[in-house]
Amino acid sequence: MTSTFSQWTLDVRDVGLMTRFWAAALGYRILPDDNGDGVHLWPPEDAPAGRLTVWLQPSAGPKHGKNRNHPDLVAATGTADAEVERLLGLGATRADVGQTGREGFTVLADPEGNEFCVLHRRRSS
Repeated sequence: MTSTFSQWTLDVRDVGLMTRFWAAALGYRILPDDNGDGVHLWPPEDAPAGRLTVWLQPSAGPKHGKNRNHPDLVAATGTADAEVERLLGLGATRADVGQTGREGFTVLADPEGNEFCVLHRRRSS
């Protein structure tokens, strides 16, 4: 028996801001938690089975240093460059984590500084 990924959980300071950013970035639906402990983002109803959900949970402390893990995104339509520009328009910023400029991805950060990448090519299965 093995495990599979189900959810990406992110500690955030401003739940509202981060909910708006990640819901728009991913095209996900927003479902507040009944307990008021955070916000769940769900894939669109027509998304393929097994798509990760996102859990945004409040955290009192700021982010420090480079993330030890991060999501890699691909453009659902269009080019990676167009997707980078769309994400920048939503509030992402370019991030420098030591890349050389020859990578197959662009590093961005969400409004609270959490790094993520936009891959230039889709991974083949």
